[in-house]
Amino acid sequence: MTVEVQATHHTETTIVLTREERIEVDTIARYLAGRPPRLVDSAAWLDAARELSSHLPVRLRQTIRHFSWDPGPDALLLIRNLPVEAGELPDTPNIPGSVQRESSVPAAAEVLIGLQLGELIAFKEEKSGALVQDVVPVPGMEKFQGNAGSVMLSMHIENAFHPHRPDYVGLHCLRSDHENVAGTQVASIRNALSLLPEKVRAVLHEPRFVTEAPASFGDLDSGAGPQGILSGSPEDPDIRIDFESTVPLDGTATEAMSLLGEALTAVCRTSILKPGDLAIIDNRLALHGRSEFTPRYDGRDRWLQRIFVHRDQRRSRGMRPGNGNVLTSGD
Repeated sequence: MTVEVQATHHTETTIVLTREERIEVDTIARYLAGRPPRLVDSAAWLDAARELSSHLPVRLRQTIRHFSWDPGPDALLLIRNLPVEAGELPDTPNIPGSVQRESSVPAAAEVLIGLQLGELIAFKEEKSGALVQDVVPVPGMEKFQGNAGSVMLSMHIENAFHPHRPDYVGLHCLRSDHENVAGTQVASIRNALSLLPEKVRAVLHEPRFVTEAPASFGDLDSGAGPQGILSGSPEDPDIRIDFESTVPLDGTATEAMSLLGEALTAVCRTSILKPGDLAIIDNRLALHGRSEFTPRYDGRDRWLQRIFVHRDQRRSRGMRPGNGNVLTSGD
C-alpha cells in the first residue's frame, strides 16, 4: 500500500514586522538584555521578561494569540524582521552543548515572544538545562542526528519520548549558512491526515510504538513503554514520533509508520530562515527537521537559537525542582 500524494494548500501564518514594530521590539529587547543580572536563566531576569513581554507591538501580540488558539493546518508561525544586527554578533559558536547564558538582544527578543505563548522550559539532560540554546554545526559531528550536525536531520517531534515534551519550539535565525541552502522543514499531521487510510490511522492510535530519548540526551534511559503515535481526537489528533528514535513493535505497526512517513513527506514544507526570522512550531501537531548544508567553521556558519515553551507549566511541576524552569528525569 502506498500513500496517494495530493497537492496540499498551505495557509502560512506569517507576520513581517514593520520598521516601527522592529524598533519597538529592539527597544524592549535591549532594555531587557541590560537588566541585572543579565543572565537568561535567572529567575529575576525572567520575571522582568514576563512583565515586558506585554509591551510588545499590539499586532505581534494579536498574531501570537491567534496562533495559540488555532495554529492552522501548517502548525507554523513565521515572525520576520526581528532585530538581529550582524555587526553585534560574535562568531558562531562551534563547541558541543553551546548555549546562550548571558542576555543578548536576539535572545531577549525570542524570550519575550515565547512568554506570550506560555512559560519557557528546558531539560536538565539536554544542553545543560539552558533556556536559550544554540543550534550550530560542530566540527566532527557532521553526521550527528541532532542540533550539532549538518547532514539532513530526520523529521521529529521535539523530545517525543518525554511525557512533558514542549508544546512549542522556537527557532530564531541569527546567521544563515554560507550557501543559504539549509532549510527548516515542517510537516503537520493536520495536512497529512487525509492522505492516510482510516485503518492506518486506527493503528497509529494504538500502543504499538516505543520512542526512546534522542541522541542529544546522551545515554538517558527513557523507560518508555508502548504508546500510540497519534492521540486525542481522531479528526484532529496530536502526534508524537521521532523517525530516528521511534520503533514499531510489529509488522502492521511498521507498515503504518512507513505510510505515515510518506504522507508527512508529501506535505512537508521547507523555509530557509534568514537573520531576524523566528519560526514557532506547534510541537503537538508538526514535526520538523533540516536539510543538509556544508559548514566551514570560520565563525560565520549557520546559527539558530532555540527555545521550548509549555502552555501549562503546572502539569510538569513534579519534575521541576523549586518550581523552576528546568525539568529533571529523577524527580
